[in-house]
Amino acid sequence: EPPTGEFRAVGPDVTSRLQPEDAQASPELKQPDLPKGSLDAAQPVPDHFINVELSWLEFNARVVALAEDPGTPLLARLQFLSIFSSNLDEFFMVRIGGLKHAVAEGISDTSPDGLTPQEQLDAVSVRLAPLIERQQRCFHKVCLPDLERRGIRLLRWRDLDEGQQEEMRKYFDEQIFPVLTPQALTHAPGHPFPHLANLSLSLALMVKDPKGGPTHFAHIRVPGGLPRFVQLSSGQEFVTIEEVIGANLQPLYPGRLVEEVHPFRITRSGDIQVDEEGATNLMRAIEDEVQRRPFGSVVRIEIDHAMPQVMRELLERELSIEEAGAISTLSSADIFESEGLVDLGSLGELASLPVPELDYPKFKGREPIDPSRSIFDVLRERDVLVHHPYDSFASTVQRFIVEGADDPDVTTIKLTLYRSGSQSAIVDALTRAAKAGKDVSVFVELKARFDEERNIHWARKLEQAGIHVVTGLVRLKTHAKTALIVRREGKSVRRYVHIGTGNYNAATANFYTDLGLLSSRKELGADLNDLFNELTGSSGPPQREFQQLLVAPTTMLKRFKKMIKREIEHAQAGRGGRIRVKLNGLADKKIIGSLYKASQAGVEIDLIIRGICSLRPGVPGLSERIRVISILGRFLEHARIYHFGNGGDDEYFIGSADWRPRNLRRRVEVVTQVQDPEACQRLDEILEAELDDPTAWQMRPDGSHERQPSATGVDTRSAQERLIERYQAAV
Repeated sequence: EPPTGEFRAVGPDVTSRLQPEDAQASPELKQPDLPKGSLDAAQPVPDHFINVELSWLEFNARVVALAEDPGTPLLARLQFLSIFSSNLDEFFMVRIGGLKHAVAEGISDTSPDGLTPQEQLDAVSVRLAPLIERQQRCFHKVCLPDLERRGIRLLRWRDLDEGQQEEMRKYFDEQIFPVLTPQALTHAPGHPFPHLANLSLSLALMVKDPKGGPTHFAHIRVPGGLPRFVQLSSGQEFVTIEEVIGANLQPLYPGRLVEEVHPFRITRSGDIQVDEEGATNLMRAIEDEVQRRPFGSVVRIEIDHAMPQVMRELLERELSIEEAGAISTLSSADIFESEGLVDLGSLGELASLPVPELDYPKFKGREPIDPSRSIFDVLRERDVLVHHPYDSFASTVQRFIVEGADDPDVTTIKLTLYRSGSQSAIVDALTRAAKAGKDVSVFVELKARFDEERNIHWARKLEQAGIHVVTGLVRLKTHAKTALIVRREGKSVRRYVHIGTGNYNAATANFYTDLGLLSSRKELGADLNDLFNELTGSSGPPQREFQQLLVAPTTMLKRFKKMIKREIEHAQAGRGGRIRVKLNGLADKKIIGSLYKASQAGVEIDLIIRGICSLRPGVPGLSERIRVISILGRFLEHARIYHFGNGGDDEYFIGSADWRPRNLRRRVEVVTQVQDPEACQRLDEILEAELDDPTAWQMRPDGSHERQPSATGVDTRSAQERLIERYQAAV
């Protein structure tokens, strides 16, 4: 039966290809069982792969599970519900928008698992409905009552007493009313159907003349910049801004009656298309496309369940035809109802309430580099591996750039910038360095999705400071996380490097787990110097063979496949075979095929994959020696570690690349080998701690995940909790 509860997806569920019996029996759609006789790893077939879109939804099911977990602090549970909504927004803007575009264009190419774009949309529809139902149920049935027991209440307008209503009327008159602009939902002369903003909460109104006449429909956009949850002066009591607006609309319609008010929200396709080869100025071309993004086709409509049919039909009809000449795929299947709040993404406001006892305990990363010594003195003695947020970003990576900018012996600084945040001490340091006469070059990736405007701002600011700025390679994104500092020391120069897994962003470094290698090794410095010379001196990807670096899109895939093949040879020769890899995503067919071959050859493979994983683990005859786990928790696991046993001569690597087609083929990525014994031991400890994490999710062959019940009497704390305790003890 269709899912029931606080969420309903309107429209068809799934095509007959997707096991209708399973779809009817269970809202938790699973991948079909593998047919016997198709388990030849040498020739992968669709049944060897998990669908990327369904794997992404499975990852977000784990996010919802964290919110449902009674062991998660209450405010963190709200934060996970908010994260799920934010993830879903981007999923619709990018992935669903892309699939709908393919359907409209008549593209029938199949995904690696054999589904057409339309079949993928149908599969997503089935899997998504119960997920959002779980999210809504968790908020309304679990979190709200729990908040209320702790004196934090979310009230409806009808729940307010007379004094509270008067307080909210004053708030409306002073803060909200001046910025409201009602718009008619009609095609009457002089009143074109209004443009509805992407991801903005709106109100749909039914207005009537008390003396008779037709019903009029209107739209009001809830103003941005104001809190979604308005706090009353009585304490920890809140009312939503849409409730305040809905109860005080009459002054906007003198002489008429506002009969109904219903919140809704639309999502538009958000990917941008730039003719990179034909553009004379890439920055300007991207800027123009970003300005067109708000006018993308509508891919989702979220509504209040009580919205009358005539109003929802009006929205669907008008939004389907708003783009002249375009083929719309919008249908009733893209309308999502909720009983309660439309858009739970704003729950982050409540999650940030200053109630420490309802949140994770405060944590401050340690300073692994002696602050009384020059960072360059330390790096001349040894490599330093940093692990954020357990190691403070500000006292390591940020300090590396800032100290280099202010050091009179530093002559040159080069850096890649993918996402740096709205404020950046690193950008400020680079600006100071340029003004002090240092040679500063920065590769700013303008095509970092949804950060294009911010990166354009940084690129211009850096250019104005006299910094040499490169803003992208044609048809490639530069996703590498690298920095190079050249310092004159006596009669010679020395190169210092940072190669990491995460962005140069101090804000996200507080809750993303990332790794970085700080080093003054001569070979590594020479490699990075050559890499930057190719990035700044050529319009194409790096071409050379590097000594210490694996660089995509030219050599990285070949090198990884070669190392997997080497493990196969070790296993066949009786020397054992061992691969342990920690990634954000795994979806490259060639890498997966190589891992299947390795498993069949006797190589033991452990994979820690936070998000998308298209590989099927534990399938007899195909992947029985492959184990896949996923770790989610207080911090977002973002680091990449690659370990190859190499017959006892272990090799460890870190870097920016996942094993997905985009990373290995369409991006400039950098991975480096870690050679310092102490750093290698630390990477081994991280892998072992996470592979033994009792809270990790184990992936099944069908793509679903489950948590194993903890054994009695063992430490049930997560790897993150244990690392926090270890690092705090070292502070």
